[in-house]
Amino acid sequence: MVQTRRAQWIPVGVVVLAVVLDLVTPTDVTSAPLLMAAPVAAAPLLRLRGIIATGALAMAVHAGLAWIDGTFGWQRGVANQLTLLAVTVLAVLINRTLEGQDARTRRARHVAAVAQSAVLPRPPSRLGELRIAARYVPAEDEAMIGGDLYVVQDTPHGVRVMVGDVRGKGLGAVSAVCADLGAFRYAADEARDLPGLVASLERALLREGGRRGGQEQEEGFTTALIAEFSDDLDTVRVVNRGHPPPVLLDAEGGATTLEPSEEAPPLGMSALGSWSSPVDTFPFPPGATLLCYTDGVTEARDESGVFYDAALRLPVLLHRRAPTGPPATPAQILHLLIEDIGRHTGGRVQDDQAILALHRPRPASPTR
Repeated sequence: MVQTRRAQWIPVGVVVLAVVLDLVTPTDVTSAPLLMAAPVAAAPLLRLRGIIATGALAMAVHAGLAWIDGTFGWQRGVANQLTLLAVTVLAVLINRTLEGQDARTRRARHVAAVAQSAVLPRPPSRLGELRIAARYVPAEDEAMIGGDLYVVQDTPHGVRVMVGDVRGKGLGAVSAVCADLGAFRYAADEARDLPGLVASLERALLREGGRRGGQEQEEGFTTALIAEFSDDLDTVRVVNRGHPPPVLLDAEGGATTLEPSEEAPPLGMSALGSWSSPVDTFPFPPGATLLCYTDGVTEARDESGVFYDAALRLPVLLHRRAPTGPPATPAQILHLLIEDIGRHTGGRVQDDQAILALHRPRPASPTR
């Protein structure tokens, strides 16, 4: 906002510069060309009234300077005045065009935001004792949703979670995301265990690939991390199908990468063979946070090509923050992580990032 306000003074600065140059140069040198730049500079920076005022100011300044120099004739006076008037009209037309483009962009962003909330709704901030936060960072501002997904659901079998990344881009990837989310929401309630849930997702992806046909049928797949919390939240069971492993943050700020005991391919590849879905169980003590994300985080690189390491960076970030207040909430952890990734990559978002944080708070201290 401050930069925008400063930029609005650029047209006035151009007029002032023109006055200075005209006063310090011989009378046969005119500053009219520089004055013509003022309304053009105002076109993307000011509203309609500001542009007209800038044009009128430029014309008045030119007339005054020409009168002082004694050069206000047809060639160096009236002709330049008409040119300044034409340039001001042109600046108004440019401004109207830019305003129309900006309005269309705002409408497109609004439609994209509505589509994102419909296709990928934000999880609830709390399910029982579990605190939840989620962020989706698109690689392109105009594409509010792509092939990354997350979903959290309270089921008869405990809270179940999926974070995934669909192969491909565009509408095809969004269609696959919708299929994944729909299949998960149904199977999460029905499947008695995680292998059964994974089998249901496999069948749904094969059906979706058959409908899409072509290369998508042969090569369409989804990397997925599926987790299930026990009713008492003491443990979390994880199935990893070709996805970046999650990071477990303990109450003291330490980080552990939860590597799978066995490698397993992404979902949707059962046509090429059959694989088991090993379930790994990890403790989830009070004060712990499970951080799940897509490969837009793990493959974020700096200028030297070094990949971002969340398990290495998060303890540092939390340690820096520790003296400033209470332990970081899930939303604050995601904010710290996304800002740090931005610093690591120099602000270049190279791929979509879907990030989910699930936190088990410590029990409240007894009051005396």
